[in-house]
Amino acid sequence: MSQAQIERLDLDQLTCWRVHLGDSELLVAQQGAQIMHYQHGDQPPIIWCSEQASYNRGQSVRGGIPVCWPWFGDLQRNPQALQHQHAAPTSAPAHGGVRGLDWQLLGVEQQGESVTLQFLYDSRQQPLPHWPYDAELRLDIRLDQRLHLSLTSRNLGEQPLHLSQALHSYFAVSDIRQASVLGLDGCRYLETLDDWRECRQSGAVQFAGETDRIYLDVPPRLALVDNGWKRRTLIETSGSHSAVVWNPWIDKAQRLSQFADDAWQRMLCIETANVWDDCIELAAGASHSLNVSLWSEAL
Repeated sequence: MSQAQIERLDLDQLTCWRVHLGDSELLVAQQGAQIMHYQHGDQPPIIWCSEQASYNRGQSVRGGIPVCWPWFGDLQRNPQALQHQHAAPTSAPAHGGVRGLDWQLLGVEQQGESVTLQFLYDSRQQPLPHWPYDAELRLDIRLDQRLHLSLTSRNLGEQPLHLSQALHSYFAVSDIRQASVLGLDGCRYLETLDDWRECRQSGAVQFAGETDRIYLDVPPRLALVDNGWKRRTLIETSGSHSAVVWNPWIDKAQRLSQFADDAWQRMLCIETANVWDDCIELAAGASHSLNVSLWSEAL
């Protein structure tokens, strides 16, 4: 059995946990329970983190896998039921507030050929401004030959709770112009760059400009094909029927924080989500799990 090496370290203001298991390396920040890095041996990283990332308390790090919750994106672009849960929706921060908060580390456990880190956010202990609901969010991060994430929301209140959410995954690519996404052929999507017009995907998703799409009715497995690195990254999900595909391209990259002007070439976000008509309603005491497994293989 491979013995895991687990190390606590500080990156500027953030407490992080580094795990080595076999030839896999994983780095997780306690703030936001945010995965920062995932790589096998001397292969290129699977998860991308910005070369200009800032590791400051209260600020999400650009890259990795931030957790967006209890809403995704602009709250005012979410269903009315979500908007009505917030006392000041016009001033609500993008992607909810948990990305910039320290989560509780419940434990680190090695069992067989895997290591699991368990993180908990509890809104009763760290309330979100203008969002007076009792809920807990748990992220289990399991590393074996693959990376497995399970994000579980539980309604601790007495009224129904409406949520949208995403595991905002930044994938590393050799060159976005040599990358494509398979598995979305035939899916509906919202073209947010064209007044949120509904379209339908035909063939593989390829990239020749800024891309910001919300895909609906998404199948449980997608593939990111990278011809430059001659590899395929598989994304297998459950508890989700929507995904966001995003790349800022040239002009928007110059306006982003913690982002080099040319970094758009080296990353692609494929975000496992519950958004739009895939949002969640939790009855009192109910829970929901959003699960994703990631791994890569040679073409």
